[in-house]
Amino acid sequence: MNAVDRKLEDRPRPRAVFTEGSILKHVLVMTATGSIGLVAIFVVDLLSLLYVSWLHDEKLTAGVGFATQILFFFVSINIGLAIAIGALVARALGAGDRACAQRLAASGLVHSCIIAAATSLLAIPYRGDLLTLLGARGETLAVADHFLLITLPSNVLLAAGMALSGVLRAVGDAKRAMYTTLFGAVTTAIADPILIFGLGLGVNGAAYATIVSRLTIALVGAYGAIHVHGLVGRPQRRSILIDMAPMMAIAGPAILTNLAAPVANSYSLSIFAGFGEPIVAALTIIDRVTPVAFGVLFALSGSVGPIMSQNYGAGLLHRVRGTLSECVMIVIAYTMVVWVLLWLASPGVIAMFNATGPTADLVVFFCTYGSAIWLFLGMIFVSNAAFNNLGFPILSTVFNWGRATLGTAPFVTLGAAHGGPQGGILGMIGGAAVFGLLAVFTAYRAIGKLKNKVATEPIRTVL
Repeated sequence: MNAVDRKLEDRPRPRAVFTEGSILKHVLVMTATGSIGLVAIFVVDLLSLLYVSWLHDEKLTAGVGFATQILFFFVSINIGLAIAIGALVARALGAGDRACAQRLAASGLVHSCIIAAATSLLAIPYRGDLLTLLGARGETLAVADHFLLITLPSNVLLAAGMALSGVLRAVGDAKRAMYTTLFGAVTTAIADPILIFGLGLGVNGAAYATIVSRLTIALVGAYGAIHVHGLVGRPQRRSILIDMAPMMAIAGPAILTNLAAPVANSYSLSIFAGFGEPIVAALTIIDRVTPVAFGVLFALSGSVGPIMSQNYGAGLLHRVRGTLSECVMIVIAYTMVVWVLLWLASPGVIAMFNATGPTADLVVFFCTYGSAIWLFLGMIFVSNAAFNNLGFPILSTVFNWGRATLGTAPFVTLGAAHGGPQGGILGMIGGAAVFGLLAVFTAYRAIGKLKNKVATEPIRTVL
């Protein structure tokens, strides 16, 4: 054993903190700390679009919207990889196997970086074709194309940062997991106005700020997971190959699950694009405002995974079920409150972005009625957390893709055909309602089935 390995071995062993104490407290603490960093990123994205809107050109706003939709695919892949790392490391810690946790974290980090680099490089030559498929044309297409050319190579930095944040959540260090995204958001908030207005780079300045932010996320995550906790061992070629199977067993379905959302959004965007650039600009504003308003639901689904995994690893199925119940109640209460606040804030939203005409009308309509979709999306989110961390990742894939296809294409197409953009939004809500309610019901059934399994088989960590 070399000096570095001895130093890592001498560190205090993390205990499975989520297997005892108040479940609601664990959920609220993990969600609150996760929300701060996550919502901070959404706020900065909102500010970036706000700065672009101040250039007073709807084509620029629409261009950023198209580019962001493509980037959403790669972020979804990174999220799936981070989910897998967090689940595996949390299970190992729950079973008291620190060495296994270190090995899985190291292998998972390598897997994440390789996959992120490969997918980004593959997409760069086809970025124009992808944007055209979404409905981008003319100057809007040119803006989006150049934005992607600048930002796509930095995807590997984001993948590394998200993977390391997953390791921090797995060990229960919600504060440092929050810091990874919070520091990245602060960096963007500082860089955006300097690059967009100070140096006169316009939309390209927002793209360069994205790169700086992703670098910050990776560095802060590395400091917490590697230096503070020593939970990332030294990557070994044999372990990287062996750990690929358990990693992809969770990451594969999780990635497929997460890709459902950008596929659904892309299809919807292609339908709405037929109504013109003002409608695309409205959707872009909505896509920036709603994550800020409902970012807590994203944080909730990402934060409860380690809580479920540790209790599952310890065989405490009653606490797993309790975690799901607490999450559902939080989704309902939070959505109803924010729905009212967003409705009241709609005049301020359109004034802030200088939105007029059809753009303003659609933004106000969504703030008034569209928030209902988040009640059901939140239910899908927390159900996915249960499926991914309890050994049923295929169910996440089934429900997300069900919502992305059967719950999107017919609903949005018919709604838009009969009610225009407003009808399309109502269609999105109807499809989400069907699959959101069914997902929660299935999650409870899945936890019930685990009781017999735990009673007859010991929980084994993948070695």
